[in-house]
Formats: sequence, structure tokens, C-alpha cells
Amino acid sequence: EAKTTLSNDLVSSPDDDLFDEIERYIESLNIQMKRVSNQASGLVRKSKEIANGLFEFGLAFHQLGQSEGEVLGKKLQLVGSTADTLSGLSAQHADAEWKKLEEPFKDYLKMIHAVKLALGRRHDKRVSYTALLHEIQTREVNLHRLRMSPGREGQAYSTEMSIQRYQAAAEVAREDYAECSQRVLREVDRFKREKAEEMKMVVLEFITLEIELNRSMEKIWGELVPQLEEGSVAVGGGGSVDASSSVAAASSSAQQATMVNLPPMPATSQPTYSNIPVASDPMMESSIQYRDNNIVGMGM
Repeated sequence: EAKTTLSNDLVSSPDDDLFDEIERYIESLNIQMKRVSNQASGLVRKSKEIANGLFEFGLAFHQLGQSEGEVLGKKLQLVGSTADTLSGLSAQHADAEWKKLEEPFKDYLKMIHAVKLALGRRHDKRVSYTALLHEIQTREVNLHRLRMSPGREGQAYSTEMSIQRYQAAAEVAREDYAECSQRVLREVDRFKREKAEEMKMVVLEFITLEIELNRSMEKIWGELVPQLEEGSVAVGGGGSVDASSSVAAASSSAQQATMVNLPPMPATSQPTYSNIPVASDPMMESSIQYRDNNIVGMGM
């Protein structure tokens, strides 16, 4: 059984150094756990934002596909449907993160708060026990003074009886204080063991959750790729062109072939004048020919 003595203002015991270390540990752990909990909440919030973003992304592609129509429109709508699927998957993932990551850290904060309350109760019992010891010391000094004063035997007897009552109360307080101290030590030790094991499980579950999400998203995107590549034809150099581009090219070639096979246009007949000499310069053959004002019957 640990003995207690008065030191400074509060009663001291051999376990005081151990409790001081526990208090520092719990205070530091509380700060770090709050930081991790806030980051976990932020991660869940970002996952929900990603789910909403994918939904808006899918909606935009659906509307774009409806405006395009035909082959391109169908493929754009496929992208929109895939984004919708990923949006639902991300929303489920955010809920799983909340249950397996955010909530456990909030529970740890509650457990830390409970340990701090237990340490506070021990401190309160320590203060109560110390107060009783101080009161006993004060009454013992007063009793000694009364016994030295003649004619005050009655007051001395009354003070002595009150000292006995305070001593009995102090003994109860001492036992209560010692029991509380041992209980706190057991709870802190159990908290450390369970926290280490549970923390490992939380981290492993979170990693597994992230792996499953990324695999599922990769699979969904991978299934979309061959659907988008359908209707493409190979071209030189390992590339490909869409079937609609091939149809457009074939149509253009057909138009060119039709234009080539058209019969030549007949030459336009021009009026000839026998009295106009032929131009000797070949470059003048295609020039504008003016009539001669000296020809009879052609004057103004």
C-alpha cells in the first residue's frame, strides 16, 4: 500500500511521477488525434465532392451526346453513363470512409476525453484528501493551544472529537484516492493496448478500402475503352479513324468521280464578222473585239 505525505500544497505519493507522464502522454495524444480526425473528416468530405463532381461530369456528357446525336452522340452518352456509375461508387466509398475511418477516430477522441476525466477525478480526490489532512493539522495545532490554556478543557475535548471525525473521513478519502489511482492506471494501460490494436485495424481497413475503390474504377474505365473504339478502322502507321470519317471520305470520292465522268461542256458559239480582219497576235484572240464604225449601215 502506497503511503502519502504532504508536499507543497497537495498530498504526494510514489505514483505521482507516473501520473505526470500519463497526463503529458494523453495531452499530446489528444492534440495529434484531433489533427488526424480533422484530416479524416476532410478526406471523407473530398470523397463526397468527387462523387458530386462525377455526377455533374456525367450529366454534362449526357447533354452533349444528346446534342450531337448519331455515333458520336452515343459514345459521349456512354462516357456520361460511366461517370454516373463512378459517381455512385464514389458516394458508397465516402460512406465507407466515414464508417471505417472518420468514426473510429472520433471514438478515440471520446476515449481520450474519458481518460482525461478519470485523471481529473483522481485529482479531485487528491485535493479532497489533501484538504482533510490540512484540516486535521490545523485542529491539532488548535487542540494543543487549548490544552495549554486553563479552563478550556471543554473546548479541547470538543476539538479532539472533531479531529477523530476528520481522521476517519481522511482515512476513507485516502482509500478512495488510492483506489481511484489504481483504477486509472489499469484503464490507461488497457487503453494503450486496445488503441494500438484497433489503430492497426483501422489503417489496414482504410488501405483495403482504397485499393478496392481504385480497382473498381480502373475496371469500369477499362470496360468503356473498347466501346469507344468500336466502329474504327485501321489506317497506315497503326492509327485508326472513325467509321463516320470513312463514310465522309467515301462520299467525297464518289462526288469527285461523278464530276470527272461528266461530258465536256459544248463550246459557246460566238458571232463572226467577215469584214473584221483576223488578229495576227495569238494573245489578242481572246480579247474583246470592237465593231468598225466605218462599216456601212453600222454608224450611228
